[in-house]
Amino acid sequence: MDKIDLRKERPDLWKASAKAPTMVDVPAMHFLMVDGEGEPNTSAAFQQAIEALYGLSYTLKFASKMGRGIDWKVMGIEGLWWADDPEAFRAGRKDEWRWTLLIAQPDVVTAEAVEAARETLRQKKNPAALDHVRLERFDEGLSAQMLHVGPYSEEGPTIERLHAFIRDEGYDLAGKHHEIYLSDPRRVAPEKLKTILRYPVE
Repeated sequence: MDKIDLRKERPDLWKASAKAPTMVDVPAMHFLMVDGEGEPNTSAAFQQAIEALYGLSYTLKFASKMGRGIDWKVMGIEGLWWADDPEAFRAGRKDEWRWTLLIAQPDVVTAEAVEAARETLRQKKNPAALDHVRLERFDEGLSAQMLHVGPYSEEGPTIERLHAFIRDEGYDLAGKHHEIYLSDPRRVAPEKLKTILRYPVE
């Protein structure tokens, strides 16, 4: 049985250089998503969203593998970040931050499959944020991205380089701050964390 691996199908979407920003054309893809707000390090909702997203992603995978013979590699967590007051985001006032956590899904995942998996997971673990998970097709299009190595709290210089690159290339920001987490912060030292930072442009 061949296993779908989105990273191998589009490596440019999950690999980036830490030396210089690059442009990438991001196609529309399916994601499981959960919205929330507030300080991610202390928010119960943030951890509950992660639990529900992974739980539903793995339930979908195993149901498809057993029922349809279609298997895939479960992708990692990504995050969209913004604030109603942009200064709150720049100043690090995390209690005012808003976020959407998401996990990419292969195109074979349907709304019907998600609802069936939701009910299966409800009977087994019933994570707190289960009913807040939705399947959505997300289309970023042309974007600029760069790899940040180090703590999340020290992304500032990488963000500044990305913004300067976008301006120099003649584009404007056209979407939310997007973080693609390549490292597990529970297992990797803060100074070695790898995160792709991405901004849609127009």
